[in-house]
Amino acid sequence: MQLVVGRIGRPHGVRGEVTVEVRTDEPDLRFAPGATLATDPVSAGPLTVERARWHKGILLLTLAGVEGRDAAEALRGTLLVVDSADLPPIEDPDEFHDHELIGLTVVTTEGERVGEVSDVLHHGQDLLVVARPSRDEAYVPFVKALVPEVDLGKGILVVDAPPGLLDAAEAE
Repeated sequence: MQLVVGRIGRPHGVRGEVTVEVRTDEPDLRFAPGATLATDPVSAGPLTVERARWHKGILLLTLAGVEGRDAAEALRGTLLVVDSADLPPIEDPDEFHDHELIGLTVVTTEGERVGEVSDVLHHGQDLLVVARPSRDEAYVPFVKALVPEVDLGKGILVVDAPPGLLDAAEAE
């Protein structure tokens, strides 16, 4: 499974440097000089990092073979990806890679099936997107108080939702 670790944004300057929207917790490792990244679309890569630097909180990359603003602009929107099999296991039992959570069956503490995790959003607080049969999606903050159990072996995620969290979309 391919995991997105970044998205190339606008060019920076005229020498071919690109901005990167970082989507990894380890940007210094993923985008280190010498690192080779697969791309989506595949035709845009692979890309090798020659130089990485931070400028006003934005990651800037110089990529091998990308010379000039036009070449950098041609890469705009390209996703930088890694194979999930290449990721090291997480040692903290309460931490998970997004791809481990997507596809898990969501059940209540009473065992009632709610739906399936379809995505994980990172907007200040991690949110699980729960796809529910014949209903709108539900968004569950991924915190221990609301998600007391994640069992990757059984393929389930238990939600202890307060009233209204899972049925708010039905009230419309």
